[in-house]
Amino acid sequence: MISALSWIPIGASKVEPTIAEPPSKEEIQDIITTAAASENEEEAGDERMDDAGGAVDEVVRALNVADALGKADKLDDIALGLKELDMERYDDEDEGVEVFSSGIGDLYYPSNDLDPYIKDKNDDDDSEELEDMIINPTDSVIVCARTEDDLSLLEVHILEDAGTSEMNMYVHHDIIIPAFPLSTAWLDCLQGREKGNFLAVGSMEPSIEIWDLDVIDAVQPCMVLGGISEKKKKGKKKSIKYKDDSHTDSVLGLAWNKKIRNVLASASADKRVKIWDVATGKCESTMEHHSDKVQAVAWNHHEPKILLSGSFDHTVILRDGRMPSHPGYKWSVTADVESLAWDPHTNHDFVVSLEDGTVKCFDVRTAMSESTSDLSSTFTLHAHDKAVTSVSYNVSAPNLLATGSMDKTVKLWDLSNNQPSVVASKNSNAGAVFSISFSEDNPFVLAIGGSEGKLQVWDTLSESAVSRRYENYNKNRTRS
Repeated sequence: MISALSWIPIGASKVEPTIAEPPSKEEIQDIITTAAASENEEEAGDERMDDAGGAVDEVVRALNVADALGKADKLDDIALGLKELDMERYDDEDEGVEVFSSGIGDLYYPSNDLDPYIKDKNDDDDSEELEDMIINPTDSVIVCARTEDDLSLLEVHILEDAGTSEMNMYVHHDIIIPAFPLSTAWLDCLQGREKGNFLAVGSMEPSIEIWDLDVIDAVQPCMVLGGISEKKKKGKKKSIKYKDDSHTDSVLGLAWNKKIRNVLASASADKRVKIWDVATGKCESTMEHHSDKVQAVAWNHHEPKILLSGSFDHTVILRDGRMPSHPGYKWSVTADVESLAWDPHTNHDFVVSLEDGTVKCFDVRTAMSESTSDLSSTFTLHAHDKAVTSVSYNVSAPNLLATGSMDKTVKLWDLSNNQPSVVASKNSNAGAVFSISFSEDNPFVLAIGGSEGKLQVWDTLSESAVSRRYENYNKNRTRS
């Protein structure tokens, strides 16, 4: 399944990614020791991935890299012991990616060295393989968080000729991660604040891992925010000590602040919202204004200190960093919040999608007005028969919104005049839909991920109804 996905801005990736230094045997042994200790512990709770499973993934990740580089010759017994987990069949099917209106793209690796299923690798043509590893400045890049059986990974997909009839997609490389991923957010800032190409990942664990997408064969993230510092077992009870200011449960949502580049917001099943400074790796603020799991967070595009959060407590709350003592503004909704999105074309409208299949729009000006405190929705859209798990605004065409649902469909809506009407609808072929996102560089290209584990890309302008209504907003390219 694909539980989350993120577009990488065109030109943000290195043209020639760096190959990570292989882990030393001492580093691998440290991971194995940690895994052995974790395997003897009980589960931390029904809401979280068990610790032993996460530790085993950590070992597998290290062994895969070391084995590929010929450094695991004395660890055969460990590899044999893990063989029964059958973790190396995560993409046996050849339908890992699909491009709507451009045919089905085969899932393949650009280099034999990167393909774990080719045993006899041909090293005679290094220059050709190096060329295959190049990411062109015009390539679109999508990263999806994918899980198959017990293996979770980040897959970096290259999309060539996006939005044209020649559109083609393939897996460039992947990164094995230790826990089931739930949320992702791309960011360009880390320690030193120099621009880079990073992905923050929230998972069933209380920590947030940040990975450098320009590094291939990385074994460890370049930064971890929060997490567990110590585990002790006393009799039949297990005591867990968390790092200072860490979340204490799964991280369900993430949002990077594009205007204040070192700021990342996180939403957690521990009912808290946290603001992190990724330049220092520290939590700057913790908010406890929800009474149930917090599912989603979103920064305002035009007012970078305004943050929305949505919860299973059936509320959406706005907090303004310019007024830290203010309790915020609260909107009540009819079901669990699934996702949030600010309208990029205004600074005051947002939509919230719900577990009951509806989407509601709110205008924050009515809540902030001194003359009225009207918290009613601008409109309520009965969008799907099941939960609307993800929404995405088109950054080029005003009032164009995409919705994805557990009912396996993706729909495009015209929200003009606050009277939503469906423009196009498609069975996604992704199974139950968990994540959708319009590209900002090619605004009419929509990425879709779901329970089938196949990344889908929909060129929405291939739909005549979309093309007729929105072609004038397609200023980025000439269709071929």
